[in-house]
Amino acid sequence: MENEKLKELKLKANKLPKTPGVYIMKDKSGNIIYIGKAKALKSRVTQYFGSSSAHTEKVKKMVSNVDDFEYIICDSEFEALVLEASLIKQNQPKYNILLKDDKGYHYILITAERWRKIEIANNTDKKGEYIGPYYSSFVVKDTVDCVNKIFKLPDCNRSFDKPSKPCLNFHIGKCFAPCKGNTTIEEYNDTISSAIQFIKNGDGVSMIPSLKENMEKAAERLDFEYAAKLRDRINAITKLSEKQKVVMCTYKNQDVFASAFLGETACVSVLNFRNSRLTDKNHYFVDGVAEKKAFYGEFIEQYYLNRSDIPQRILFDSEFDGMEVLERWLSEKAGKNIKIIIPKAGEQKEIIEMCLNNASENLSEKTKSSGKEMSALNELAKYLGLKSVPRFIESYDISHTSGQENVAGMIVFKDGLPFKNGYRRFKIKSFIGADDYRSMAEVLDRRFNEYEKGEDEAFSRLPDLILLDGALGQINAIMPVLKKHNIDVPVFGMVKDSKHKTRAIASGGGDISIKSNRSAFVLINKIQEEVHRFAISYHRNLRSKKMLSSELLKIGGIGKEKAKELMLNFKSIDNIKNASINELATVKGISTVNATKIYEYFHNK
Repeated sequence: MENEKLKELKLKANKLPKTPGVYIMKDKSGNIIYIGKAKALKSRVTQYFGSSSAHTEKVKKMVSNVDDFEYIICDSEFEALVLEASLIKQNQPKYNILLKDDKGYHYILITAERWRKIEIANNTDKKGEYIGPYYSSFVVKDTVDCVNKIFKLPDCNRSFDKPSKPCLNFHIGKCFAPCKGNTTIEEYNDTISSAIQFIKNGDGVSMIPSLKENMEKAAERLDFEYAAKLRDRINAITKLSEKQKVVMCTYKNQDVFASAFLGETACVSVLNFRNSRLTDKNHYFVDGVAEKKAFYGEFIEQYYLNRSDIPQRILFDSEFDGMEVLERWLSEKAGKNIKIIIPKAGEQKEIIEMCLNNASENLSEKTKSSGKEMSALNELAKYLGLKSVPRFIESYDISHTSGQENVAGMIVFKDGLPFKNGYRRFKIKSFIGADDYRSMAEVLDRRFNEYEKGEDEAFSRLPDLILLDGALGQINAIMPVLKKHNIDVPVFGMVKDSKHKTRAIASGGGDISIKSNRSAFVLINKIQEEVHRFAISYHRNLRSKKMLSSELLKIGGIGKEKAKELMLNFKSIDNIKNASINELATVKGISTVNATKIYEYFHNK
């Protein structure tokens, strides 16, 4: 966006009232590209046209396309929410979170062929009996899988009118193999009818008494094969009901939300419980998320915008902005009292953890990272109070020996793993001696100078989090540097114990203690060990080269330049020792006389 247009919009935003309302962003063609609500219009809208350093890429893109905006003053934040929801539903702006359910309806099909089958169907084009419609493909697939397992129904396309050799499913106990020719069409249809009853009842346990009765009758008439089939069916239903208890909850109807974040990408996992059972699960990916507290309200508004089935209880993994207003909106929409709950312990907390694990796994699959790293990063963001989960973490450490060979190491962790292309080394140049605070300030100053130049790819991107090897002193040393460069990145120190292990995280407000069994602590410890290793290895390498070079300077006729050329060519003193006079003489600046003296120095010791 041109600076003049930005100034014009900022000036207009500064004239807005500090009252609740809805703002409508438009592009040059007058198309609505974003609709938002605010407690105070002026405060919210001016943020868009101020500094862009805190904006996500999505917001920067949106702002760059804004040519004008309109606003509507409301009497309350609740009224603004209702109006915003209505306007988003009507206009579907491209930069709002829009959760489109394009799954359609799903059915269970009992085919019309002679040997009927039970299948999943997305439409009603085929002949047969349909059970449904179901909104959730998860419910349909789960039901058909359960029915096929319990009743050992065939899922192949074979004809059962003529006997044939059974497939692998029979041998592993997944199918009773009517293809063998030992089942009549009447017996087969009786099994299909029982399966349909199971689907329609939605509760296999209620069938167990009649199944037991039929099993006993079959045994009395010595039909042991049929009795065994019924016994296996009873056992399968019993096992299924035990399995279902794992995903059952005390409360009859509730929706559960939990989210995992990586940089500006969020994955929200949703579990729907109806009649105390898990009936559906979905996950949604949303890009351009600045912070969880603001994001959740907009997401939930869109999730329930076109839904009528709103349960009385809605669980979340954390608090978010505008919870009370959203609760009231949902209650009025549903025509009943809706409660938003953040569980702290017990069964409901366990369900939240299950939902959170789903979100982490789905996000890790999308980003090709492991669930372990996702979990650690989300946990770290929570402990440090970060607005978003840090995708890029930079860490710094200083290394020297009594002020000699004073260096620093910078490492980068991307998505919770070392990103070695981003590693950089620094020699301290602005002073001589030992001063870790001044060294850290110099390194960060040089790092952000490179960011402003934009020439080095590793420096051209700002980190989401900076971790310094040290405590409050190091943090205080670099804060003026961040201010000088107008950099807004959270900074923390990694405090060590007497055994050089991470003890706590230092911040401006004091130490933050993290339990050693937490994944966030493991990640911090890994970062601290890696940055220490990287910095000290560079220091030792320089010190070693200096010591080796000084050995060469003891040889008559060999000065600094010649010693440098020898080290560049042979890489180590051992290689120089093992070189012949002729090999030494090939080095730039080394004469035959020099080569002879070097050879004699190392071989006559």
